[in-house]
Amino acid sequence: MSTALIHTERRASGRVALLTLDNAPVNSLSAAIRQGLHDALTSALADPGVQAIVLAGAGTLFCGGAEIREFNTPASVREPTLRDIVRQCEQAGKPIVAAMHGTVLGGGLELALGCHYRVAHTDTSLGLPEVKLGILPGGGGTQRLPRAIGVERALNMIVTGDPVDAGTAMQWGLIDAVFDGQLVEQAVAYALEQAGQPLQTRVLGARRAQAPADPTAYARARSEGARLYRGCVAPDACVDCIEQAVSSDIDAGLVYERQRFVELVNGEQSKAQRHLFFAERKAQRPPTQRRTNASLQIVGVVGAGTMGGGIAMSLANAGITVILVEREQAALDRGWALIQRNYAATVAKGRLTEQERDARLARIRCSLSLADLAETELVIEAAFEDMAVKLELFRALDQVCKPETVLASNTSRLDINLLAQATGRPGLVLGTHFFSPANVMRLVEVVRGTATTDEVIASVFDLARRMKKLPVLVGVCDGFVGNRMVSPYTREAHFLLEEGASPSQVDGALQRFGFAMGPLRMADMAGLDISWAARKRLAPTRPAHQRYSRVADTLCERGRFGQKTGAGFYRYEKDSRSPLPDPEVDLLIEQCAREDGITRRDISDAEIIERTVYALVNEGARILEEGIAARASDIDVIYAHGYGFPVYRGGPMFYADQIGLANVLNTIERFHLQHGELWAPAPLLQRLVREGRSFGDT
Repeated sequence: MSTALIHTERRASGRVALLTLDNAPVNSLSAAIRQGLHDALTSALADPGVQAIVLAGAGTLFCGGAEIREFNTPASVREPTLRDIVRQCEQAGKPIVAAMHGTVLGGGLELALGCHYRVAHTDTSLGLPEVKLGILPGGGGTQRLPRAIGVERALNMIVTGDPVDAGTAMQWGLIDAVFDGQLVEQAVAYALEQAGQPLQTRVLGARRAQAPADPTAYARARSEGARLYRGCVAPDACVDCIEQAVSSDIDAGLVYERQRFVELVNGEQSKAQRHLFFAERKAQRPPTQRRTNASLQIVGVVGAGTMGGGIAMSLANAGITVILVEREQAALDRGWALIQRNYAATVAKGRLTEQERDARLARIRCSLSLADLAETELVIEAAFEDMAVKLELFRALDQVCKPETVLASNTSRLDINLLAQATGRPGLVLGTHFFSPANVMRLVEVVRGTATTDEVIASVFDLARRMKKLPVLVGVCDGFVGNRMVSPYTREAHFLLEEGASPSQVDGALQRFGFAMGPLRMADMAGLDISWAARKRLAPTRPAHQRYSRVADTLCERGRFGQKTGAGFYRYEKDSRSPLPDPEVDLLIEQCAREDGITRRDISDAEIIERTVYALVNEGARILEEGIAARASDIDVIYAHGYGFPVYRGGPMFYADQIGLANVLNTIERFHLQHGELWAPAPLLQRLVREGRSFGDT
């Protein structure tokens, strides 16, 4: 029998009612499935022949939580709510067992917390990840989880949003039994064993939440939340709710939780974070439905520097055999030593066992010969960012590798089409722009050349997901999406210096806006010589009449390359990365401004934000119109995950939509009049405003 996405069966000669959530793909708790579950529970509880009830999930998982797309719509509050169903379970006079497998997230775990018993397959992971969407568990999770596993463990799960496995959940008392085999059959048998047993002690809402043994637990949780979710308000709200669970009964706690949930779900931060949640899922889907027949198993990496070593680690972490090639033994030794140090640090932090480390290291084979790449299925080049160097390398790889081997470049801005033309396999050439440190950062710009085939794109997307990376497809232009947009953003930061702002004021304004780091401090960290080389390469294409800031070039001419030389836009003490204001830089900026005839003035933080962020938006609009990015949301994903744009603002294009594109365009037109042709409004932006549309409509 089926009732609105709930399949109902009678098992064990009718004594157990098996209710199965079936709402593909993740059995989300939509209004329809909530109504069906309520009706099915009511029917089973009224049936005198039913002695126990089992809740299960169809497909690959138990329940992925609430239907996020229903948030801020009438459907999200349509009765019965999840809170109603959880209370219905707790008040039932028959044992209800949650039989969980796969992932159990958010509302799915809150539903299980309302059941009298929880059992799980060994493959199960359980979590309350709502904080990652800018909200908190709103179905009683902040009140019942502390009552189930204690405040300190609940703080860790809810504030980080990270799941735990079945073994840990069993150890903590979150679940009552772990099964390896036929979960439903064993859950039915388990439910029958509980029939007739007293249920009052099994109701989490009837328990008292005990204060943490460590009185600093709340403060530590707030600190961890601030570290993980910079500038976000949801982590603190989660802690507040858990504190409430300790100081009140369940009813008062649920009222408080609901108030805080409504506050967050209607707030701008959650809307931005939910935008990114869906944007990431769109970005990770290849542009076509084509799939490769086999996944890549042997991958070569050329270059054992910081980037190459990080890429090799990411591949090894995914269970892939890596052949790491360098030209000289000393460089290979340095790269191998860095890989070993990185893994040792992870072991020291308890995030990896020594056995896991050894297994990953064993997957990386070091070599000084390109010939050892002959049997690879993909080679990722991570050599010096110079076109001549890369062209020579691609010609050599084309001769060494099998005809079907894919060749990828880790370039951050060079022309993939030129590299493809240097080979006899242009359809098998693409860019894979990893972000540093590559073993940590999730983002990968997958750069599609003119000839790159759909099969190659699909294969690399599959590889990226196996590496737990976030692939975003982009087209070929100088800098692709991320670095192309960085250019006008950085340009305006440099202009603002000449016009009267200090480096610390520019960086401070943007950090208060929510960036992880200001553009000048970021440039010091990356190395000023890197962008200097790009500017020199592009100098012949720059119109002579166009305004150009010489500040960064002058710093480089004086040997100030940033942190690595102890001086850049800031100065740095030995072995320190803390930026210190430098009067010498102030004098240099004033000199450049004077020589270029720029009158200095007071600059407001508001102008700094508009000049830099709107430069991102305007260039993003050009990128969209040229087809370099497929969606505005792809640009948001790149900026949130690769360039430190605050997640609670949703990315530059979403932020512009929230400000209002007409308002953004008015400001850009004013800058155009004040500062000249570099601020010419993007045609797409003008068209969207005329048509009353937003970037979200593109």
